[in-house]
This record gives sequence, structure tokens and C-alpha cells, in this order.
Amino acid sequence: MRLLLVEDETELAGAIQAVLKAEQHVVDHVAEGAGAWSLLRSELATYNLAIIDWMLPGLSGLELCRRLSGAGLTLPVLMLTALAETKHRVQGLDAGADDYLSKPFAMEELLARIRALQRRQPNYRDPVLIAGCYALDPAEGWLSVGAPQTTTRVLLSAKERQLLAYFMEHPGEIIPGSRLRAQLWSLNEDPISNVVAAQVRLLRRKLASHGLTNPIETVPSQGYRFEPEP
Repeated sequence: MRLLLVEDETELAGAIQAVLKAEQHVVDHVAEGAGAWSLLRSELATYNLAIIDWMLPGLSGLELCRRLSGAGLTLPVLMLTALAETKHRVQGLDAGADDYLSKPFAMEELLARIRALQRRQPNYRDPVLIAGCYALDPAEGWLSVGAPQTTTRVLLSAKERQLLAYFMEHPGEIIPGSRLRAQLWSLNEDPISNVVAAQVRLLRRKLASHGLTNPIETVPSQGYRFEPEP
């Protein structure tokens, strides 16, 4: 996606840009609200999403959101701010922000919120994930494994595709079970303690039933590691 970052804290802006660019996004950075407003009003503005800090010099992020809404611009906005009280979140959302992230925040959560806003867009389709010989279509749930002439296709359940997609986004990385549980089950759910192990076991069995080798290694006392074949 092409993103506009409006943030006056130089160090934070640099860190956010580095993370977003590592995710293959194109990022433009503006340090103050008036400049962002001029940019977004221009005919050259082709952004998919804006990340706007509340407390900007001159024109605040809150007022910038109000102007965007008043002008009928439907650009999705993720607002960043150190103001974390409920009344501030309500103000931000009422001003036109689509989501709200309080500082300090984890970059992983920032990326998750961006993906959530991306999915709300009309005609959005999750991109096909590729890792080694594995290609996963999250939208349809089909996993393709192997070369084009000898491809095996496996239809995954919703939870299986979520689990495998997370593994494919972090190949070779040891992922603790607690992290998988936090990523794949919402706070409102109360899954059993061994839900991750059970889900990994089901995914392995499904792959084995199609004659595929197991790409998910259990690392004792640490978690799981996805090692895709070339």
C-alpha cells in the first residue's frame, strides 16, 4: 500500500517508516498537519491509508481528521496519540479516525491494525502468501505445495489457514505458543490451554493425509518453527 505518515517525533517516525518499508509498503512522511492537509487535497494524492499523530505542531491531527471528513475524503485514518483516556478515543473516532492506537505501542500491533483497516476496503483481497514451495490463498483457503507440474492442493479450515499464514509470515523463526494464541484467538475467546498444540497437530495431520512432509517443527520449551522446503 501507499501510506502517508504524519508524525512530528523524528525518532518514532523513522522507526515506523523502517517497519512499514520492511513490509513492502511505500511510505511518505510529513511532520506537520498543514503540510499533510495540502498534500491530501492535491489531485496527486493516491494514498491507501494515513497514520496521523494527534498532537502535531500547528494543525493538530484531530483537526486534520475533521477537515478530511468535512471535505468528503474517505481515506482510512489510524490515529496515534499519547492521550489514552476513553474521552480522547471517542474524540478521535468522532473526528473521523477509523482506528486509534495509544503510545507507546508495539510495532506488531501497528501492523495488525493497518492490516485490519486494509481488509475493510472495497474489493480487498488478501494477497497470496509464498514461503518456499508453499503458496497460501488466505481468501479461498487453498494451500498449494510443490512445483507447477506436481502441485498438491489442500483446502484448509479458517483456523488452519490463519495458523499457517502466521507461520508463513515468520519462516525460520521460533514462535512461542503464547504468541500464537494471542495472535489467533481474540481476547473475548477463552480457548483451552493446549489449543495451539491441538491446532498444530490437526494441521500436521491434514498435510500428512495429502502425502506432504511436516514443515512445522516443535522446539522444546520454546515453541514452534516453520521451515519451508525450497
